[in-house]
Amino acid sequence: MIECYYDLHIHSCLSPCADDDMTPQNIVGMSYLKGLNLIAVCDHNSCRNIEAVTKCAKEMDITVIPGMELETSEEVHCLCYFKDITSAQEFNEYIEKNMNKIELNRKIYGEQIIMDENDEKISSIDYLLSTATNIDIETAEKRVHKMGGLFIPAHFDKGSYSVSANLGFLPPEVMADGIEIFRNENLARVYKLNKGLKELPIFYNSDAHNLALIKEKENNLLLIKNDIEAFFKKVSK
Repeated sequence: MIECYYDLHIHSCLSPCADDDMTPQNIVGMSYLKGLNLIAVCDHNSCRNIEAVTKCAKEMDITVIPGMELETSEEVHCLCYFKDITSAQEFNEYIEKNMNKIELNRKIYGEQIIMDENDEKISSIDYLLSTATNIDIETAEKRVHKMGGLFIPAHFDKGSYSVSANLGFLPPEVMADGIEIFRNENLARVYKLNKGLKELPIFYNSDAHNLALIKEKENNLLLIKNDIEAFFKKVSK
């Protein structure tokens, strides 16, 4: 077993609330400098920068889990992870068909930039990504699992865009594979309202929207090896 230091919730320049210097090269470079072995770029309602980040990471021997931060119709943020880029892209197409496509106000949000592995702009998305989709949390969970993915409610303990804030508790019909916690001191409160979560893995990610906030070498998973298959086997036990 090896210790894999992780940050599985990083935003790229595709997310409207992220800095423009959250480019594939910069994300991977900062993750390498901070000693991370395992990362996931989870942009709001999109997977379109994952391929570029994955190509960059190969040079640094960093594993990238294809991911997305989905916003459900209840305005709950959920992390969706996939075994490969093809599955993530398929899920991306499903989400795009279920988006409320509000025109992007560039004066407020700037651009939502899609890049290649050389940090060259390919294109941009002209509708706001950080908005609720038409997909409820139960439907989202079942769709992710049908595709062989993992479904993890994001920043469970935060006062906005979380299960705790918007729903009060995780509906029993929703089969989560873990929970993301922002502050460890909030865990007792989360467990008090959601007793069924105690057996699930806990992830401490950055939700970084700028390079400085990417996690230091703090949290690790013990894996057989540092790859996507080992990560899925560990989490889905």
